[in-house]
Amino acid sequence: MGKGHLAYLAKERRLQRIVLNIQKNRSARKWTRRENLGRVLWGLAYPLFRLSPRPLWGWRRGLLRTFGALIGSDVHIHPTVKISMPWNLDVGSQAAVGERAIIYNLGVIQIGREATLSQGVHLCAGSHDYRFTHLPLIKSQISIGRGAWICADAFIGPGVSIGDYAIIGARGVVMKDVVEWNIVAGNPAVVIKQRPRPVD
Repeated sequence: MGKGHLAYLAKERRLQRIVLNIQKNRSARKWTRRENLGRVLWGLAYPLFRLSPRPLWGWRRGLLRTFGALIGSDVHIHPTVKISMPWNLDVGSQAAVGERAIIYNLGVIQIGREATLSQGVHLCAGSHDYRFTHLPLIKSQISIGRGAWICADAFIGPGVSIGDYAIIGARGVVMKDVVEWNIVAGNPAVVIKQRPRPVD
């Protein structure tokens, strides 16, 4: 038996010690009965949201409120936005969520008043705890501050807080909190500079 084959067998034995219990993950109760019912009903109602004409901002606000979302006045949410659980969504007045944004709100997602989420933004308020073999589900909160701007295709990870008037550059990946008025960009996102105070 050659050295290469022995090394291969040793590697296989090491891998066998790293076991994931996927069955335990799948059999775990992740949602209450009420949440499961809500997910089913939202799945049935979602075409009413997705197929609504773009100018019907009020219709989509009303539909989300019917499912428990807290939606302020004059909020613009585009019809192509994907929202996992409306009852975990809190959007302040005059905020906007652009085309194809993903609101993966297994935990509560708060979007401050006058905040802007550009097209393709992904807010991911859910993950798995990799320290355990069954990868238990983690439901985290995300907070987007007042007047913040999350630029196109940016990713905001679980548990992250974006400060008031901060800007996340296009396609930035944010896994840590961002201080108010900071402009960050990149993967992972780093501070570029301070946002200047807007002028008329």
